[in-house]
Amino acid sequence: MLVGYARVSSVGQSLDVQLDLLAKAGCEKVFSEKRSGRSTTDRQALADCIDFVREGDVLVVTRLDRLARSVVDLFTILERLDAKKIGFRCLQQSGVDTDSSTGRLMLAILGAVAAFEADIRKERQADGIAKAKAAGVYKGRKPSVDVARVRELHEAGKRAAEIARELGIGRASVYRAIGSASPTRPAELAS
Repeated sequence: MLVGYARVSSVGQSLDVQLDLLAKAGCEKVFSEKRSGRSTTDRQALADCIDFVREGDVLVVTRLDRLARSVVDLFTILERLDAKKIGFRCLQQSGVDTDSSTGRLMLAILGAVAAFEADIRKERQADGIAKAKAAGVYKGRKPSVDVARVRELHEAGKRAAEIARELGIGRASVYRAIGSASPTRPAELAS
């Protein structure tokens, strides 16, 4: 089954051109949304689309930038599709698909570019941290939770919310510190 995904960035833009192209390509079902492509986490139609497709289906988009705004995001999505044995095809950028060896080569090259991008970003971050440390303005991460203090307060009978407020940490940190890794709160800590 061919499944389409269409996206525009703002409410004022029209999906009509993409929807027409996806229909002409033979997509039996199309997911669409008007959302920024900067993040994949808040795009519900994309999540629904990926949940909907089944092994042997092909996800079709009109252009790569409709699916993802960075090579890293694109490759992450393609890895998810590959894990489900879902094909991928881009209508207006021929050769970017999983239907042919050339298309798979193109996607492998994109994956290498994504890894390169991630390495460069990591290097830039390290450079920025080094400069901030040299200037004396680097604060780094918050110090870790004082587990001994959390346990001491807990043993003294304080509730999780009270401990969290007193130490300026989240309740989840309190639960982790006292050894409760489960998402449900122990009755004696309920607040």
